[in-house]
Amino acid sequence: MADVCRARVLFLIPEDWVVCSHRLPLLRAAVAAGHEVFIATRVVDHAGPILETGAELIPLGFRRGFRGPRHELAGLRELIRIYRRVRPDLVHHVTPKSVIFGTLAARMTRVPCIVNAMTGLGFVFTSGSVLAHLMSAPIALMLRVLLRGPGSSLIVQNADDVVFFRDRLGVPAGNVVLIRGAGVNVRDFTPAASEPDGTLRVVLMARMLADKGINEVVAAARLLRARRTDVRILLAGRIDIENPAGIAPPQLAAWSDEGVVDVLGHVDDTAGLLRSCHVALLPSYREGLPKSLLEAAACGLPIVAADVPGCREICIDGVNGILVPARQAEPIAAAIGRLVDDPALAAPWGRPRVVWLSRSSPRKSSPKLRCRYTRTCSGNGPKNAAPISSAESAPGPPGPFAVGSTFRLSAPGIMR
Repeated sequence: MADVCRARVLFLIPEDWVVCSHRLPLLRAAVAAGHEVFIATRVVDHAGPILETGAELIPLGFRRGFRGPRHELAGLRELIRIYRRVRPDLVHHVTPKSVIFGTLAARMTRVPCIVNAMTGLGFVFTSGSVLAHLMSAPIALMLRVLLRGPGSSLIVQNADDVVFFRDRLGVPAGNVVLIRGAGVNVRDFTPAASEPDGTLRVVLMARMLADKGINEVVAAARLLRARRTDVRILLAGRIDIENPAGIAPPQLAAWSDEGVVDVLGHVDDTAGLLRSCHVALLPSYREGLPKSLLEAAACGLPIVAADVPGCREICIDGVNGILVPARQAEPIAAAIGRLVDDPALAAPWGRPRVVWLSRSSPRKSSPKLRCRYTRTCSGNGPKNAAPISSAESAPGPPGPFAVGSTFRLSAPGIMR
């Protein structure tokens, strides 16, 4: 067997909990294929699982959110230092700010291959706040400039975002690829053996952000309570005060004390939570491809979701759920009320489960990501690649990050 290339791959993901919730299989696959893998992330309390993948962990001071010009310049300098030290053949950036700052650092240090994953459009393009409005034009300009050129690829998760980046921002069509999320583990996310008993339980699984529709859900819960509708609404998700749209813990505590919603906080066993509920809810303002709705669809739950990009990729009105207008409480209350008053309405909505699973399977996204890595690096071969001998490469089973006679990287589609 001819020698093959060992590449040096650097992932930039700002938070360690994001790595653990979405990217560990990607790191394991890259390491198993013999590549030299680095992960730069802010380490809080998830270093253990990351180190177990075999990747080299680089603690990161770079933070999400805008923290003032001095802090942002310091963050860019930190990334430049890391990129100069690692000298990666390929960098993979996740989240909007990482895409902007990581691509700047990669261009300045002449990294040959850049893969950017936009997991939604973020606060700037979804919030209606004055701050978001002021930031949108300069950020759009930066994205327009940075996402062009050879050796660069942009991964998005829904068709609306393809149009946004291609038509509105002018990113070349050849640089944009649609990969519909990571898929779900069908062994973990299965329907409940029987319908849960008792009061209708509606669960929203998301970070506690205003742009996830949390305020509208609370207002809808108050409307339902005023109408004496027998329903419990559960909010399950991580508090994210670093996000400008983050809902403060005192506000969440006040809602919980009021009894209008049940605030569960972060839940590890999301499959068990879904199986204990009757309906999944996500009236977000905009999404990439929400993992929580993929998991809900895999569990056969009917869905109430906003009629916005990302959500409507999973929730098909009248087929597996109800679509409602974004940013409005009354339609949310009305949709939940319909499900309370007519339990038989949603009875057939779990049947399309196999369709959603086939659409979101990692086996669907893996070849696309493998092809995108290969295309991105075509003509920009690894500057640091070391040959892997036949003996070195032969014993391992073929995996989704398989190496070949050219610089090829494939991945299990962990792209949320």
